Amino acid sequence: MPVEVKICGIRSAEGLDAAIDAGADLIGFVFFPPSPRAVTPAEAGALSARHAGGPVRVGLFVDPTDDEIAAALAGVSLGLIQLHGEETPDRAAAIRARFGVPVMKALGIAEEADFASVAAFAPVVDRFLFDARPPPGGPLPGGNAQPFEWRLMAGRAIPRPWLLAGGLTAGNVAEAIRTAGAPGVDVSSGVERTRGVKDPALIRAFVAAAKG
Repeated sequence: MPVEVKICGIRSAEGLDAAIDAGADLIGFVFFPPSPRAVTPAEAGALSARHAGGPVRVGLFVDPTDDEIAAALAGVSLGLIQLHGEETPDRAAAIRARFGVPVMKALGIAEEADFASVAAFAPVVDRFLFDARPPPGGPLPGGNAQPFEWRLMAGRAIPRPWLLAGGLTAGNVAEAIRTAGAPGVDVSSGVERTRGVKDPALIRAFVAAAKG
């Protein structure tokens, strides 16, 4: 199976066009205002409308209210809701049931014990994203350009499709995929020229390296 690639934190036409032209499978819109990659529902909708069909549109939320999710869905059609906060399995199940959109739960990983919650989430989510656990007290739950030890994933049976994230770049993504056995990867800061600003050349290089 070809490796899936998600380009997250899209907030410009230039970045969106590059990701789609390069062959990305998923496009991430960040609905978390503290992030330098945040967009409004209207902005995400206008960007998405540039291309009919194409990659799955993913909405990234951090401990969202139902109203926040509803507002995003009113602005842009999402094929996947990414929960990147401290959401519980019950909350993930409730979001999935209410909105009828598949859910991906992001889990921060730094050590073996961080996989303990996989079993509880597996029955109520459609995908997992394994990211580096953020530094204590950090303002962002992801997108911090930090990898975790990829060998922690090697040979691990994950009962849902999953993506690997955290500090990935065109230069290390092939090694990360091999080491972790990852069926897919997610990148944000690793394809930016400055924080929050996507670089089309880096996007193209990343997708090519991941899929090559």
